[in-house]
Amino acid sequence: MATFVLIHGAGDVGWYWHLVEAELRARGHDTVAPDLPCDDDTAGLAEYADAVVAAVGDRTDLIVVGQSLGAFVAPLVADRLPVERLVLVAPLIPRPGEPPEAYWTGTDYQPAGSYDDLFYQDVPPELTAEAERRSRDQSTARMGEPFPLRAWPDVPTRVLLCRDDRLLPPEFVRRVARERLGVTPDEIDGGHTPALSRPGELAAYLLS
Repeated sequence: MATFVLIHGAGDVGWYWHLVEAELRARGHDTVAPDLPCDDDTAGLAEYADAVVAAVGDRTDLIVVGQSLGAFVAPLVADRLPVERLVLVAPLIPRPGEPPEAYWTGTDYQPAGSYDDLFYQDVPPELTAEAERRSRDQSTARMGEPFPLRAWPDVPTRVLLCRDDRLLPPEFVRRVARERLGVTPDEIDGGHTPALSRPGELAAYLLS
């Protein structure tokens, strides 16, 4: 039995993963999906990692999954806990010393689309409404602080891109994953929030 440690993205909550958690638990695995203190101006990446480590407790056989901005947090957790694998889903992939707020210029990112188009274009309306109700403001007060690791953790790492992602298009994620991790991403259909739009497929991928 593995423990899947599920880290949400910016301005979100652990609820984001609830459908994937149900799939994983139905197959006998444990899950942890904490709320990060992302609306707290006093909290930065280290405090986000603290929240995850506290939620994990003494669990073992950890597979750490970071969604979007959660990919900045996942390697910090892997640097502090014995982790079997890192999985980055539709990720922002950090490099040593890079502040989150500098990610867009550091990767030559070109934005496009409106909020709903970028995040929820293929999510059922009732889930979109609930996700928006639960969402929180993402504090940027400490997003200018450097990513603290000097090197990527010595943990097997996989990257999963979403072929229909309008926030982080496939060609963008392929390039950044290659440049920063030397990894060719795996791929599934769907937009930026597959835990809501394609939970069964995402859970099957995590189990693979």
